[in-house]
Amino acid sequence: MNTGVSDNSEPEPTRPGVAASIWALEHAQDFVSVAVGVVLIVLAATLAVSGVVSFAGDVQKHSVATAAINLLDRVLLVLILVEIVHTVVLSLRAHRLAAQPFIVVGLVAVIRRILFLLSNENIIPTSELALLIGMVVAFVAAYLAVSYFEKPDPEDGSVPARGPGKKNSPDTVGPSGG
Repeated sequence: MNTGVSDNSEPEPTRPGVAASIWALEHAQDFVSVAVGVVLIVLAATLAVSGVVSFAGDVQKHSVATAAINLLDRVLLVLILVEIVHTVVLSLRAHRLAAQPFIVVGLVAVIRRILFLLSNENIIPTSELALLIGMVVAFVAAYLAVSYFEKPDPEDGSVPARGPGKKNSPDTVGPSGG
């Protein structure tokens, strides 16, 4: 019975039509990823510039503290967009998704929400603030866990994962050897 899995580690030859389709789809995926990255960079730059312009106007109309909070909100949004672009770049390089950038985006988004709640002059909902603080702890724990157990990526020179039974050796550490 043929299960479609070969006994050896060699991949089975692909039919020319299927290979061409795979090639076209991979290049289309890369094109879309690059286009998304460019749009996100333009959006991040626009938000950064408009944040600085708004900051100058807010300083004149409101207090410096209010202007700073509004600018910080914009800067954190730009940071989220830059982390998403970083994820797109990693995806283009390795054709796989990394967990850490998504965790960072979630963490920054939660911190943005906390800052928004704290900057609001209304009564702060204690239950929402407690939930958000719990989410920060969960995101930090997830980031540490992924950093601890994730396999090294030789393409981007990342430091190897540390985990049970794993030891650092000079040939597994990034391009500089340590």
